[in-house]
Amino acid sequence: MAIVKKRLGDLLVDSGIISDDELKQALNEQRQSKQKLGDLLISQGYITEQQLIEVLEFQLGIPHVSLFKYQIDPTIAHIIPESLAKRYLAIPIKKDGGKLLVAMADPLDYFAIEELRMTTGFRIEPAISSKEELQRAIARHYGLQDSMSQMLVDLPTSEEIRETEIMNEDAPIVRLVNQMIQQAAQLKVSDIHVDPGEGGVAIRYRVDGVLRTERTIPKAMQGFMTARLKIMARLNIAERRLPQDGRMTMQFDTKTVDIRVSSLPTIHGEKMVLRLLDLSSGVKSIETLGFNARNDKSFREMIERPYGILLITGPTGSGKTTTLYSALSHLNQDDVNIITVEDPVEYQLDGINQVHVNPAIGLSFASGLRSILRQDPNIVMVGEIRDSETAEIAIRASLTGHLVLTTLHTNDSVSSITRLRDMGIESYLLASSILGIVAQRLVRRICPDCKTTYKPSDQERFMLEGRGIKTDALHRGIGCGSCNRTGYRGRVAIHEVLVVNDNLRKLISLNATVEEMRQSALEQGMIQLMDDGLTKVSQGITTMQEVLRETIAY
Repeated sequence: MAIVKKRLGDLLVDSGIISDDELKQALNEQRQSKQKLGDLLISQGYITEQQLIEVLEFQLGIPHVSLFKYQIDPTIAHIIPESLAKRYLAIPIKKDGGKLLVAMADPLDYFAIEELRMTTGFRIEPAISSKEELQRAIARHYGLQDSMSQMLVDLPTSEEIRETEIMNEDAPIVRLVNQMIQQAAQLKVSDIHVDPGEGGVAIRYRVDGVLRTERTIPKAMQGFMTARLKIMARLNIAERRLPQDGRMTMQFDTKTVDIRVSSLPTIHGEKMVLRLLDLSSGVKSIETLGFNARNDKSFREMIERPYGILLITGPTGSGKTTTLYSALSHLNQDDVNIITVEDPVEYQLDGINQVHVNPAIGLSFASGLRSILRQDPNIVMVGEIRDSETAEIAIRASLTGHLVLTTLHTNDSVSSITRLRDMGIESYLLASSILGIVAQRLVRRICPDCKTTYKPSDQERFMLEGRGIKTDALHRGIGCGSCNRTGYRGRVAIHEVLVVNDNLRKLISLNATVEEMRQSALEQGMIQLMDDGLTKVSQGITTMQEVLRETIAY
């Protein structure tokens, strides 16, 4: 298939997707960043990846291939060397005589097409596929599959694990583990679960809060994989009866990934969980946290107060630490002394003094907090209030001229007050110290590449109108290669911001019930979690199912 050599920018302008001015602006930015134009336009929000695919498909007749529907023959995949496949994000999917159909992220990269032709000896027929599909296919057909096949060949008959098999960087098990983590980092996986079963070991990835099985490896590999992960995380390789926790850092291209490793003995062997944190992505700004206009204003006003305590609440994995780091980054100026006490320190921030809790040597949240108050701080961040001692020190610190930011595990904002009461904090101290409480959850975003409009059902309309929201159209994702056919890609927070005003202070002092305090907050204009979520549903950001899944129990 001959491709007419027309520039991508002109195609997008001709299609009416971007304007001439937007193209000129993007080209100016491209000269600075040296990015490919398509990548830059997507990252800057001018177009979506799906729009780019559609333009190339309809304007130039380049076929769009969904790799999920293709059973790629491994012998065909290896016609293109792994180095070229990764460099150009290209994988061959079909051979027909002297022609080779190659799925590519950029089918207009004529230099790549020419190099592939010279390397393979085939005439290259380019097709277009999404980057995520290509990364997943390349990792599956080159990296993991090769390492697994080689390891099965080299697997020793003895059950004894030799040091060379888990320490040598060229050993198949070492390559297998490295490639598993690298693939997870590319796919923005938050957790890798290595789940031992009776007949095999499931490798499961958590993406956007949802677990799915990526592959199953033979049972014979379990001991080698567990041993390698323990070595990397500096755990005791000989201890198999007790849980262990460790940490490691890995570098992939420009990405630095911090990994927390946890082992847990089960009846089928040790289960390993790796929590991945991409340090290269940096700390988010407050603008990107998903606050609506009213909540954004309230949040900024609270964190800019000179003293008092601000609580961020929600279950594990609801983005509390991300919100705290965004607030710290906003407050980080030369004229303030910021000290944190965390378990663990997740992001390292320049200009901020961060203390890592270590209970094994007596450095707990409480003792660490007590010590840092002697370091003349203006702002103190406590990773989590876990006990009454930490709660009391944090409250008293906020009353003596410090701004204290911390987290608490509660279901909503108002119940945090009763939780602190239950910890033994006097009501008059709570009334005097608490600036506000932010409760939050994470819901999945609708995939922009397969987003479609539909008419709300009677039940959905009834629920929305019951919350004062009227709309004739809702949105959902139908599933595509970009989102692994889930209809969702990425997550956004929904919030409930409780500002403690004079009326609420009085109720707290009088030991009012949760319902009385919630009613007062609603009268002052507090937006509840479900209301914020349903507003985002009406705006086409997320779906009704996602909001109900996160808020219905509350």
